[in-house]
Amino acid sequence: MTAAASLHTLNLGFVALTDCAALVVARKLGLDRELGLQFCLQRQPSWSAVRDKLMSGQLDAAHALYGLVYGMQLGLGSPQCDMAILLTLNQNGQGISLSPNLAQQYRQGLSLRALSQQLGRPLVLAHTFPTGTHAMWLYYWLAAQGIHPLHDARCVVIPPAQMGDAMQDGVLDGFCAGQPWHALAQQRGVASLVADSAVIWPDHPEKVLACRRELAQQQPELAGRLVQALLLASHWLDQPENHAQAAAWLAEDDCLGMPVETILQHWTHSDAASLRFCDEGRVNYPYLTDGLWFLQQYRRWGMWQGGADQALVAAVNQTLLYEQAARACGVPLPAAGARHSVLMDGSRWPSPADGAPCAGALPHAAH
Repeated sequence: MTAAASLHTLNLGFVALTDCAALVVARKLGLDRELGLQFCLQRQPSWSAVRDKLMSGQLDAAHALYGLVYGMQLGLGSPQCDMAILLTLNQNGQGISLSPNLAQQYRQGLSLRALSQQLGRPLVLAHTFPTGTHAMWLYYWLAAQGIHPLHDARCVVIPPAQMGDAMQDGVLDGFCAGQPWHALAQQRGVASLVADSAVIWPDHPEKVLACRRELAQQQPELAGRLVQALLLASHWLDQPENHAQAAAWLAEDDCLGMPVETILQHWTHSDAASLRFCDEGRVNYPYLTDGLWFLQQYRRWGMWQGGADQALVAAVNQTLLYEQAARACGVPLPAAGARHSVLMDGSRWPSPADGAPCAGALPHAAH
């Protein structure tokens, strides 16, 4: 039997975004093969395609929006499917852009409500998936500025690759998505970035490696090797000297298919809110509080009526499997209770026991 024939093939889905980089790097560096795996990377046209192919079994695992996984787990907008998050692939790296004219006025101090009044209609803003991260960042950003996203604005779903054309056609006033789509829209002169997602929630979780829970439960050793390969790739990605090579791989036609310079434009700035892939494992750990935050936001916006279900989150976020994989490849584990954030409206997460507001007070809709 040949060495290639002895490898366990895994079909891994991804959407053309900079933060799919760990999957691409693991394949290019041969980290999958070193661990007895063969990654078959399959680019998907939309997050809906990722969801459907995970559910059907056409994909073994995928680069996925954090909230997509919880939407599937809860059966929000699709049949219910027991899901698992094996690790977080990145923090930060998303943003909100507005049309150049609106962006200029916004930066000059005109409020979102004033911009809407000037237009004589609600702002039309796009995100990428109903339960996804971009929807939650956009909703939070609007609400923190007194705009109820379900009543005072019109929020629509568009695949990220189509957002630039929609801006050019005047269909949208703005959008929330990942890079490099903001950089590309700015180069085309159809949009301008007004908010980095790290302003909304510093070091927020973004994409995860998602799979059906049966893979984690029935083949934990296989799932652990998959996590190890991506952890090693994530650590490599955080080294600045590797960014240019990673961008060159991402730029290839079967991945993002765009210039290296566009990919690097909003990746390599050195501030603390930049796109991060590992940070000595602090990025990758599947924190239970991150999952609870998404459940809280679904309740906030009337998408789900359940409670703060610790058991549900513990079943989705595979902390034990992750910890075993991290130890096996020498990636440190974060200190217990080390994850705390202050969001853009001043609320703290996890919310402290002293009665401070939890993440996000519901704004009143304008009438």
